[in-house]
Amino acid sequence: MTASAHQQGNPVSAEDIAHFETHGYVVLRNVVPAALCAAVIDSIWAFTGYSPDRPEDWDKPPRGMDARWPQQDIGMLPLFHHQALWDVRQHPAVHAAFAAILGQPELWVSIDRVSFKPPFVTDAAYFAKRGVHWDIDTSAVTFPLPRPRPVQGLVMLAETAENQGGFHCIPSIFESFEAWLAAQPPDRDPWQLDPKGYDVVTVTGGPGDLVIWDSLLLHGNGVNRTPDPRFAQYVTMMPADPAQSRAAEIESWRTGTAPSWAPGDPRGWERQQAPATLTPLGRRLLGTEPWA
Repeated sequence: MTASAHQQGNPVSAEDIAHFETHGYVVLRNVVPAALCAAVIDSIWAFTGYSPDRPEDWDKPPRGMDARWPQQDIGMLPLFHHQALWDVRQHPAVHAAFAAILGQPELWVSIDRVSFKPPFVTDAAYFAKRGVHWDIDTSAVTFPLPRPRPVQGLVMLAETAENQGGFHCIPSIFESFEAWLAAQPPDRDPWQLDPKGYDVVTVTGGPGDLVIWDSLLLHGNGVNRTPDPRFAQYVTMMPADPAQSRAAEIESWRTGTAPSWAPGDPRGWERQQAPATLTPLGRRLLGTEPWA
């Protein structure tokens, strides 16, 4: 794993790109200012109704809910459009990082969620989920692999220790993926894998560190065995394609609703807020303005 110091306008070095291409992931340090990360954490507290001073409430239903949200058991919250999240997405250094990895500046940004993972609770089995998965169906993989390939990413919003339930991955399979696939039985699961017996790399870091990984990298999140929550914001970018429509993403931003692939918030908390203000870069990343 490499670590590059954030440089104005260029957070990615040649060594970072080589590490990404070889191992399937890269960790870029101090890409997002700490103040932007703190603002996202504040939005999480406001959205959930939890308090940093009341950890006994963190595994209970959020404010206004009779039950926890779908996928909250693995740390996922249906928070998508708060201004603080968009300020991270449209931060120039985040765009520069994805542009360097993908090899082009004309990109669209994902509308994704945040992670709030409380400490492990012994009587709550949902906190113990652990494993690794691929973000694409690996039964359809052909070689040589196309470029650029889909990537995923996350921003650490706070200090994340090795045992805090953060990002982990298995680079060794990615590094010899074609040979590894050829040795697998035909009935293997093309979406996930039992990590037992493999060298799992756990990524640690601090607020503003950006992790970008290839969608063919086996990855997952661990169990939080610290007294503090794990905070992260998921964000990725992909090449802008003028032949494709961004109408759904634009409508999701405009109305404060969840994207079609994700469970939403039945309270409609974000629908009661004004749409996030976008910078000129943010408008291009969302697709309300063309890159050309």
